Amino acid sequence: MSLRVFILAGEPSGDRLGGALMAGLRTLRPDVSFEGVGGENMAAQGLRSRFPMQELSVMGIAEVLPKYRHLKRRIQETADAVVAMKPDVLITIDSPDFSLRVAKLVKVASDIRTVHYVAPSVWAWRPGRAVKMAKCIDQVLALLPFEPSYMEAANMECDFVGHPVVAEPQANSQEIAQLRSRFDLGEAPLVLALPGSRRSEVSRLAPVFGAALKAFKQQHPENRIVVPCAAPVAGLVKSHLQDWPEGTIVLDPNAHEAEDFAILKRAAFASADLALAASGTVSLELAAAATPMVIAYRFQWLSWQIMKRMALIDTVTLVNLVSDSRVVPECLGPDCTAENIANRLTEVAKAPQLQKAAMDLTMQRLGRGGEAPGLRAAKAVLSRL
Repeated sequence: MSLRVFILAGEPSGDRLGGALMAGLRTLRPDVSFEGVGGENMAAQGLRSRFPMQELSVMGIAEVLPKYRHLKRRIQETADAVVAMKPDVLITIDSPDFSLRVAKLVKVASDIRTVHYVAPSVWAWRPGRAVKMAKCIDQVLALLPFEPSYMEAANMECDFVGHPVVAEPQANSQEIAQLRSRFDLGEAPLVLALPGSRRSEVSRLAPVFGAALKAFKQQHPENRIVVPCAAPVAGLVKSHLQDWPEGTIVLDPNAHEAEDFAILKRAAFASADLALAASGTVSLELAAAATPMVIAYRFQWLSWQIMKRMALIDTVTLVNLVSDSRVVPECLGPDCTAENIANRLTEVAKAPQLQKAAMDLTMQRLGRGGEAPGLRAAKAVLSRL
């Protein structure tokens, strides 16, 4: 019998995980078929998304509230589609506010096996989520090596499958040279700016990022600013550029073929001397490219008040957490100001080597040099069916 999989992701990072997992499943089970929700990476593996994934790319409590009714409809529609399909397995990827609600409805109506890819960060806040999750999730695929014990304690099967960032290609010297030539960068030092992949993030972060980079560039005028964008927010980023340093270069995936943009992006990451990034998975992409970084993030007031009271950790940056260090500086919540960010950028620029060991250790612990995480994830799914 063929293998039937319903798979869903709600944001770009989940789409990348989903694409790699689907490729792994195709390698091991060429007879697999997919239905679900995803983005371009999952579409490349044969998924026809039931609706645009961008509808689900919402983060933060205050941000979700205005879209609650629409999201609730999508949750019910998706759960109904899963039950009607009767797949061999439902795989939900991250986006727990959506994914786990779908899984809960599916479990009420059926005995379909459920797998959740990306363990909830119960080690960071709301530890009770693991127990609640166990009521509707059979198996968890964990990206971080310390997560299985938390999931198993809540009576879920859990497999550490590594993080896909360790398998992503890195730029070679020719690609870096082509980037510099294409945008007339010469030998100028580069600063990457990464203000997020969601519109809500960019709207909050672009103004403060622009002001911080202006302040930094006044002290370091030789630096050039490069902004690799996610496709859904490229236009929004460009609309803020009048308040950014003159000559800022935007890498817009909408203006390039997919492979061309992928090369440009990895070349920018590899050639950058420094990066200013929103909190999230991008810190691991920077670590893979050995690019020193400063992490900054602004939340809606309500989201920040709730999260800071519930936090169990003193850092949100995965490089700091995985390496058991605190070498990557953070400007979060009320500390996310142009002055603070500019000062942290200057500090890192003076001693970028201080982050190198932590970035190397992070990549090692996430599985660099081993089997591709997407294939490991596929094997973990199939081994427990």
